[in-house]
Amino acid sequence: MADPVSASDRRTPVVLLTGSGPRGVPEALLRAPGTVVVQHDLRDLREGVVRRTVLDGDRSELSVLELAHGCVSCTLRGDLLPLLRTLAAREPVRRIVLDLDAAFEADSVCEAIEHVVVAGMVGRPDAPASRDVRVQAVLGCLDEDSWFADATGDDTLAEHGLTTVDDDRTVAQVALGRVESADALLLAGSADPARRARTAAVLHRLAPGLPALRAEPGAEPAADAIEALLAVVPERARGFDPHAPLLRGQPPLSREHGVEWVEFAADRPFHPARLHEALDVLLDGVVTARGRIWLATQPADVVWLESAGGGLRVGGAGRWLAAMTPAERAAVDPERAALAALRWDERFGDRHVSLVVLVHDADPAEIRRALHWALVEDDELRLVARSPQVVAGWADPFGEQHTDPCADPSGVGAEGSHREDNA
Repeated sequence: MADPVSASDRRTPVVLLTGSGPRGVPEALLRAPGTVVVQHDLRDLREGVVRRTVLDGDRSELSVLELAHGCVSCTLRGDLLPLLRTLAAREPVRRIVLDLDAAFEADSVCEAIEHVVVAGMVGRPDAPASRDVRVQAVLGCLDEDSWFADATGDDTLAEHGLTTVDDDRTVAQVALGRVESADALLLAGSADPARRARTAAVLHRLAPGLPALRAEPGAEPAADAIEALLAVVPERARGFDPHAPLLRGQPPLSREHGVEWVEFAADRPFHPARLHEALDVLLDGVVTARGRIWLATQPADVVWLESAGGGLRVGGAGRWLAAMTPAERAAVDPERAALAALRWDERFGDRHVSLVVLVHDADPAEIRRALHWALVEDDELRLVARSPQVVAGWADPFGEQHTDPCADPSGVGAEGSHREDNA
């Protein structure tokens, strides 16, 4: 999904903007010859109404759309994807910029462009939008004055007035998603040196080596600077893989401005009740935590944990190799199988705990103590090995009925449904 591409690829490039910052879409993109900017306002989506603006040079076209089944997926299928194919066919259009509403997730939009078939367009064959357009880059637009506060808070999108859709994501989840889905970053600079330094420390650890362009406070990035940024966007795989390395690239492991990665690993499972009690340690002074956890009461399932600011999500991420049939195991990614073989245990196979936590104002030792306390003790581990039917009877706050003290679960994960806890 990156440039440069083959000279024979004549599809129209699409640039996705996530979070266009305090000054909106950069003027250099708005005014670039042949560039069309598309914006969807989904704040009234619950009522089945979407406002779509198409900016083409000095022309602005506002359309109010009524969707019978108002949802983000309907908006993608019913309007955005057909619109991309329509715009790509216009001779003057050289690039399409999608200024994404907060309700859109960039990775989902990229996936839809690539694979969702657009049908019923007059004079056009049924095909995905990728027949006519290609994703050139996802640009994460961050405001240094507000991004860190957003990324470490616990307010929902609705509380910030960013959506009225049934969407219980937090502002922190969206702020971190802008970085983790981005191919490059556009930073609206801050005049506060402390904010600049702290934001830089977090970004260097979340997305090391990610190309970035920083505009001075109050200034706009120049057109040639944006084009140079797009030219160096690296090609990378998209999509969620719970068994991939937990750290992106090679981030600094040292502490800087209070920011550092903390690793926690164990070859025994968590006691579910104690882990639930310990989770608060991941919600205070922490930017994000993520990783694979092994729950004693769910021996077949890989459980994925991910936090953003004060919000936490825990859900399913497939099965441990040790719980698979030989045929299922043969179909697993070879890299995952090789890594599992290196740590294989005669009793428990590839089951393990592996977490990373990015702190900014938390004590790493306290995090490790709390998580270690939540692991099963030696006598409990013997029960896990010898009497799984007894362990299955332990109280499990992470089961399907888990609603207290956390919010009603919802959301979709990579391999099945996520049970979401906004603690």
